[in-house]
Amino acid sequence: MKNVRCYLPSGIGSIVTGRKLSAPSVIAPVVLLGLLALPLSVQAQSPNAFGQPSADNPNPAASIAAMPGSRAQGWRAQGRSELLARHGVVATSDALASHAGLEILQQGGNAIDAAVAAAAALDVTSQNDTTIGGDLFALVWVASEQKLYALNSAGPAPSGWTLDYFRNTLGLESMPSSGVNSTTVPGAIAGYDALLSRFGTMGFEQTLARAVQLAEDGWGQSERRYDDIASVHDKLLNDADSASTFLVDGEVPPLYSIIRNPALADALRLIQRDGADAFYRGPIAEAIVAKVEAAGGVMSMDDLAGFSPEWVEPISTNYHGYDVHQLPPPGQGFATLQLLNILEVCAPAHDLSLADLGPTNPDYWHFMVEAKKLAYSDLQAYNADPDFEDVPVARLLEKSYAATLCDRIDMSKATPPSVTGGLDGGTVYLATADRWGNMVSLVHSGFSVYASGVTVPPYGFVLQNRGAAFSLQAGHPNQVAPGKRPFHTIIAGFVTRDGEPLLAFGNMGGSIQPESHVQHIVNMIDHGMNVQMTTDAARFTHSQNRNLLSLEQELYNLVGSALEARGHEVRAVDGSAVGGYQGILFTRDPSLPAPVFSADSMLPINGVYRAGSDHRKDGQALGW
Repeated sequence: MKNVRCYLPSGIGSIVTGRKLSAPSVIAPVVLLGLLALPLSVQAQSPNAFGQPSADNPNPAASIAAMPGSRAQGWRAQGRSELLARHGVVATSDALASHAGLEILQQGGNAIDAAVAAAAALDVTSQNDTTIGGDLFALVWVASEQKLYALNSAGPAPSGWTLDYFRNTLGLESMPSSGVNSTTVPGAIAGYDALLSRFGTMGFEQTLARAVQLAEDGWGQSERRYDDIASVHDKLLNDADSASTFLVDGEVPPLYSIIRNPALADALRLIQRDGADAFYRGPIAEAIVAKVEAAGGVMSMDDLAGFSPEWVEPISTNYHGYDVHQLPPPGQGFATLQLLNILEVCAPAHDLSLADLGPTNPDYWHFMVEAKKLAYSDLQAYNADPDFEDVPVARLLEKSYAATLCDRIDMSKATPPSVTGGLDGGTVYLATADRWGNMVSLVHSGFSVYASGVTVPPYGFVLQNRGAAFSLQAGHPNQVAPGKRPFHTIIAGFVTRDGEPLLAFGNMGGSIQPESHVQHIVNMIDHGMNVQMTTDAARFTHSQNRNLLSLEQELYNLVGSALEARGHEVRAVDGSAVGGYQGILFTRDPSLPAPVFSADSMLPINGVYRAGSDHRKDGQALGW
């Protein structure tokens, strides 16, 4: 037994190795025999201790079988408590971005400053979802005015994007989903500038500082981002600049490895120094045009320099006493409002109550899905850039119009959608709130995973592929045209009651966003869920193209067979199919005075912010 290493209690090792025992170390022979039967070298039994990836198991957690724990209070399946804070809150899909926004609040910035800082951090760490080469929409509650503002910062098609260009010059029958001919003018940086110029208290120097540091110093490769980049490995290899920026020797960076993007840090520093002009008229614009032209595209310097965001009027409907707000077209937010109208008007027509049915009843889900098909049919038929087409939003949002649709819902069987369409895609959504009562609901996107797959050298960012949503069908409302904005899936939500701010909320994920917004509203208003519970509850998504109903696994187990019996084609999915939610709720304390709208005031808000963040993503809500 010489040289055998054995980890045993003090004294026992002396017997095993033959060294002399001191008197207190003598043990009973039967104990010794039992100990000698143990392995003499104790090692970790998992080859992936602490979840460390290996070549044969790059994502170890995916193969572990275990049961989740449960909470001690409230709904036992809720993943974590709501965040409660009074000086300010930031909720994003990445903890690093939430921290970037929180820093700004703690430095004296407001919710608008914090939203830009958080979004810019996501532009660095989350190019699987978003990018400075993307677009954004925002709803901004300005407390000093007691007013909700809406910003549309979606870029238009280049001047060379005619139907003839795609049909005849490129020989296409449908819009490309990747490459430079899927990229419209990026709107995000102009959107940041518009937000800060009108309502912010800081500039790019402060709000982009954390994003610059993250790009320079690096961050860790998370499980979700590892899976995302692995899913588009070939797309990134197709563009040499994307491969050199996001891959390591042509391979996906390993889980938990350090990711850096110093080229993107250079771009952000230019924007800090020269503002949005660096992106739309300066060296970044020149780099964008050079990349697009080299790859066979037609975007010009004039296309970039001519873009400016648009402040628009929010649209809304009242649902059971609460005013739910969205942005107007070309976003799909009006489908959220129309769907809420259908639920409110048509449930009584079918002698139903969503509150009484509850989300464990097959009737509840059947009704929700059938109502969704109706709203999305109008969405696909009418949505387009309102500068080019007459989108009948006012008529579609009338309660009387919703009433005309009720008899198209058959509670005994599933009905195919009358109009199909819709594209999958991704985005980031974030919400912020500050001690003065300002709140921001912001959605920001590159669209597909790693967007167009085209990276702009030497600045390390991908261009969005929002142009993929255009139609090449002549006469279609969403037909491609120069200077026109495509059908946009990204939407931001806000709720008020009696003219007072209540909730900033949204849900990532392409075409699923209106139906997801509605599920959250129904969860919180009709079922009384809190702002965290609503995201921890199972969700559905329905494909308007394939007429396919997807239910998260536990929900499928509960009602899947009953829905199949009514004619739904149903499948079970994991959380990647239903996007990711963030929400911040303001609960006012009537005994406290209104905030003092002064930068010198350090008083907290006259109430409490309650926030939730989706466990399906990498983020969290942070506050102070």
